[in-house]
Amino acid sequence: MHYYFALDLQPDPELIAAYEEQHRKVWPEILLSIREAGILRLEIYRVENRLFMVMETTADFSFEKKAAADAANPVVQDWETLMWRYQQALPGSAPGEKWRRMDCIFKL
Repeated sequence: MHYYFALDLQPDPELIAAYEEQHRKVWPEILLSIREAGILRLEIYRVENRLFMVMETTADFSFEKKAAADAANPVVQDWETLMWRYQQALPGSAPGEKWRRMDCIFKL
């Protein structure tokens, strides 16, 4: 399965650079938590302060199981707290909502 998400960064060049630096050296525990959840491929792209994430998962991947595992993992929680310093919710997001799943509107 493929999923696509969007999120914004704070519109600050220094924070954007720091966010990119963090992603050049993602903590090993974060990479492990991603793989253990059944995520096969994860890519993040940026234009200005807008982020776009592509996620490829196994057929049995569950957002609910991933969220529960993340909530129980203090290292993941520390990472998410750190990332939130750089990120900002998209307009119309629910309180605390980060990455928003995008709807496909066209395929060729």
